[in-house]
Amino acid sequence: MRPESYTMPPEWAPHDATWLSWPHKEASWPGKFGPVPDVFARIAAHLCRFERVHINVLGPEMEYDARERIRRFVKEASCMQNIVFHPIPTDDAWCRDHGPNYVFRRTEEGLEKVILNWKFNAWGGKYEPYDSDAAVAERVAAEQGVRLVATDMVLEGGAIDVNGKGLLLTTEACLLNPNRNPDMVKEDIENVLKYYLGVEKILWLKDGIAGDDTDGHVDDMARFVDERTVVITVEENPEDENHAVLLENYRRLKQYTDLEDKPLRIVTLPMPDAVYYENERLPASYANFYIANNQVLVPVYGCDKDRVALDILARCFPSREVTGIDCTDLVWGLGAIHCVTHEEPSL
Repeated sequence: MRPESYTMPPEWAPHDATWLSWPHKEASWPGKFGPVPDVFARIAAHLCRFERVHINVLGPEMEYDARERIRRFVKEASCMQNIVFHPIPTDDAWCRDHGPNYVFRRTEEGLEKVILNWKFNAWGGKYEPYDSDAAVAERVAAEQGVRLVATDMVLEGGAIDVNGKGLLLTTEACLLNPNRNPDMVKEDIENVLKYYLGVEKILWLKDGIAGDDTDGHVDDMARFVDERTVVITVEENPEDENHAVLLENYRRLKQYTDLEDKPLRIVTLPMPDAVYYENERLPASYANFYIANNQVLVPVYGCDKDRVALDILARCFPSREVTGIDCTDLVWGLGAIHCVTHEEPSL
């Protein structure tokens, strides 16, 4: 028996909190940063109804601005007690990828919640500087007094999705990209994921959607919604550049089984109408939803498919409120709700 073992809970497991990093890098939303902080404020206002919300800020002025923005959107003033700010510097706002990845560590002494310190290199060195983002997990662990477990592999939170029962979804385009871990082969990467996340089987999809600068994060395409069910995006328009990519991923997913060799339940989710800004195709997707305590926050884009996607996800989560948040402005930064949130599970 191993002296220690790790398990990553699925996103729908109970949360102690959600972590956000407040936006401040205007270059991530060139020419369109103005409305972005209010999108974060709306997200925080929804989350604080049911769980604590930890927000990384650069200092007192940013904290004051963020607090006042959130206050405008909360339904009950008492919910503001669940908003907690931390003077933890960041380079950008994509907390899914630089935030703390909490897992449970079991030893002979018992079970504890720890933070995995994956290496972060700004999606293959695309954006500099990124040293503050790379230090977020360590700073959170120090502030909380939580054990930090160092790893030697580059990994972003948006690149993986787990079901809590031994399965993990990811993509070859991202994890096998030489700009992440050039000295590791597929088997090496699988072994690290299995050890630190407590999974037994990796479900490899292929490529990511158009406009995605992360080299194919899976949280824009396919997500577990329970232990045996995956929602996966499809593009029915054969002329759309996402059609063939998503069809290939769907075909792969249909061939996979769970640990008992039973086929997965697959629910298809439409893609929104293509979203452009300044002639640039953006990675708009309904799959970039976030599962919180008692609710699911879904990015919407002001098109007719919004209602279809919300209804599908409402059937997937009958015991949770499913709420759409307009992410037309947020996605100009090349991410949406799941990209800016990171769950802290309850032990």
